[in-house]
Amino acid sequence: MSRILSIETSIGVCSLALHEKGKLLALMELFQDNVHGSKLVPCIKSLIEQSGFELKHLDAIAVAQGPGSYTGLRIGVATAKGLAFALDLPLIGVDSLDALGRQLVHRIEEDAYIVPMIDARRMEVYMKVLDHSGQTLVDLKPEVLEADSFSEYLSRGKVYFLGNANEKTSVVLKSANAIFVDKLNSATSVGEIAFEKYELGLMEDIAYFEPNYLKEFMVLKSKKNPLLS
Repeated sequence: MSRILSIETSIGVCSLALHEKGKLLALMELFQDNVHGSKLVPCIKSLIEQSGFELKHLDAIAVAQGPGSYTGLRIGVATAKGLAFALDLPLIGVDSLDALGRQLVHRIEEDAYIVPMIDARRMEVYMKVLDHSGQTLVDLKPEVLEADSFSEYLSRGKVYFLGNANEKTSVVLKSANAIFVDKLNSATSVGEIAFEKYELGLMEDIAYFEPNYLKEFMVLKSKKNPLLS
């Protein structure tokens, strides 16, 4: 049996999915900002109960490991690690961009490309370039959006962009080959990849597993003099 609970908190969406042998059994998503900390655990409990199961019926915990929101990833990974440890279950980490891009794999033309992106603020994004089958052509990296971004691929054919950076990307890229698909990070595709990794025995070490923030989290120091406040 491979009943896997998947957690996706890379962006503002709080997404949970339950899969069995790679088949989606249940999905719960909250499209609200800043609710991961207060809603994630209650939603997990609700999802499991509404599906007719208990936590003891799970075989693994999967979590989107980043890149993405520092706070969202921290909460999601900490929750996944806590569940895996408490239930003595294997933990499976899934790259957030691989899971995002998975939503278009084998659903586009064979000569087209997939670019999953996560907003990194200002004009920067976290991105990958995948072929139609999901194979990585450009590894995960931050990219500052400019008029000639992705020109190498746009000159060859259609490029499908998806993720929460589409709006600002569409302002910069004016190529007729740039196609913007309205899809966000979801635990559905996290669970699909997690099942494949589960079958291959690709588990994480719970003690050492950490989110892939890609950038160091910066805390801005206040310019106010505390003695004068």
